[in-house]
Amino acid sequence: MKYVLDSSAALPWVLPEKDSAKAIQLRDEARNAVHELLAPDFFPAEAFNALLKAERTKRINVGEAKTLYASIGADIPVLHPYLSLMSRAGEIASRHRVALYDCLYIALAERESCEVITADRGITSLQSHFSFIVLLSSL
Repeated sequence: MKYVLDSSAALPWVLPEKDSAKAIQLRDEARNAVHELLAPDFFPAEAFNALLKAERTKRINVGEAKTLYASIGADIPVLHPYLSLMSRAGEIASRHRVALYDCLYIALAERESCEVITADRGITSLQSHFSFIVLLSSL
């Protein structure tokens, strides 16, 4: 199965979350070629930024973000240029009043005719408009 992976669904690979087991199972299945994971090419920056935020909020120790990011980077999804998704993502963001970054994941899933897996409630708020949005916890 092919999925677009939101960075919020990759963070539980390295940060303890209630859905870490589901995220790790998805990652392990991708490692075994059961799934193909895709993401816009800003995914690494977004994931690293979230880990740095975890440092700032003292969720993890200072300096851990770099190590944890390397772990995520070992299983990075296939990256697709986000610039080609901007027009459609902008339409979605404008129409639904949500963050453009979130809409880039949606636009990629729409283009690739697959589901987007997320743990981000901002993205899941659009499930009624985009049935291919799947919450990590529902896997």
